[in-house]
Amino acid sequence: MTTFDYQLFVIGGGSGGVRAARVAAGLGARVAIAESYRYGGTCVIRGCVPKKLLVHAAHFLDDFADAAGFGWHVPPATFSWQKLIDGKNQEIARLSAIYQENLAQSGVTVLHGTARLVDAHTVEINDQQVCAEYILIATGGKPFLPNIPGIEYAITSNEAFNLTSLPTRVLVVGGGYIAVEFAGIFNGLGARVTLSYRGEQILRGFDDDLRQHLHDAMGKKGINIRLRDEISSIEQRSDGALDVVFSGSRNETQTFDAVMYATGRVPNIDGLGLARAGVELENDGGVRVDQYGRTSVASIYAVGDVTNRIALTPVAIREGAAVAQTLFGNASVTVDLPVVPSAVFSQPPIGTVGLTEAEALERYAEIDIYRANFRSLRHALTERNERVLIKLVVDAATQRVLGAHMVGSDAPEIIQGLAIAIRLGATKADFDATLAIHPTSAEEFVTLKEKTTRRQHS
Repeated sequence: MTTFDYQLFVIGGGSGGVRAARVAAGLGARVAIAESYRYGGTCVIRGCVPKKLLVHAAHFLDDFADAAGFGWHVPPATFSWQKLIDGKNQEIARLSAIYQENLAQSGVTVLHGTARLVDAHTVEINDQQVCAEYILIATGGKPFLPNIPGIEYAITSNEAFNLTSLPTRVLVVGGGYIAVEFAGIFNGLGARVTLSYRGEQILRGFDDDLRQHLHDAMGKKGINIRLRDEISSIEQRSDGALDVVFSGSRNETQTFDAVMYATGRVPNIDGLGLARAGVELENDGGVRVDQYGRTSVASIYAVGDVTNRIALTPVAIREGAAVAQTLFGNASVTVDLPVVPSAVFSQPPIGTVGLTEAEALERYAEIDIYRANFRSLRHALTERNERVLIKLVVDAATQRVLGAHMVGSDAPEIIQGLAIAIRLGATKADFDATLAIHPTSAEEFVTLKEKTTRRQHS
């Protein structure tokens, strides 16, 4: 009989791996976890948490200006990038320490070092080999950088959190949620921002009305958005500034102090020894798993961004818990993900859950669309012409609400609550029968009356 050092060995100390380790230990398993950098993973160390802190910081410039309309006299504000980064670093260090402490208190053996697969049950870490009945890969993702001349001068979201100073002129390359979020951050903190995206419109995959609304709102804030754009090269000047050559119909060169690439993320699989252990990959580079998170090797599982499925922290957490319960909880648990709410912490932010209008038309013969576009009470006394967009997508036959979408202040907070209703199959009549909280932007979701009907093209 094989003697294992641990019943579960987790590679990766991010949200998914930590949850799996703690749940497994709580179910009585002997568990070890290894992390090569800092515990907390992408979300805590260089993703969701530090980004949200910077988003909060970027809001104050507008808040100071808006305060005058409500009778406040605010002296000219000054900003310290270093103080913001120092505060962010302290909070991240605190959270990372909590992650480690919680693991230890749960009875998990916490290791530091780079772990690699040797075979189906063996992991090598710090020049030692450890045997485990099961191995879980939870190494997350990493930024993708294209192979163009001068790409070494560009930064990604990893480096953006630790710049020594705030750049004056920033080019953000990409059109996804990371790109639009950082464009808003840099712009809100006082930089002159250009966003370059090769596609037809930012935020591919989101509802088209939301995409256009955010595009317009970002433009009002002074962000220069270039669509159908390509970067052919980056060259560094003697003073450190960067000359960026744009190709295509607008062939030109512009100078920036920083170029940030946010052109997607890829599974973090380098050096893991997956091939040696026989673990198969999908065509997109993600680890191939079944509905239980099991890879092509029966004793090896994977969760989170390394599988290149839905790259969201709550999804990784749910997947990690499901694997632990499946292995040690006497129950086969899958992750039910028919309705996944998400947010873009742009300025203004987006909250969304369920089907977009385009997705609904692919699945349903006829849908009803309800919209509202208005200026919120918050800006009634300010000079800011910022508008809120809300939208419901409804199946015309059953009147079930298929999707809810919003651009505007507190959109993520509002959509979180609506996600419960949509997951439970609420109808438009259920929304209509719900009393409004007045005056709020959220009340519009339960007072929408005018509809537009869309039908599938025959």
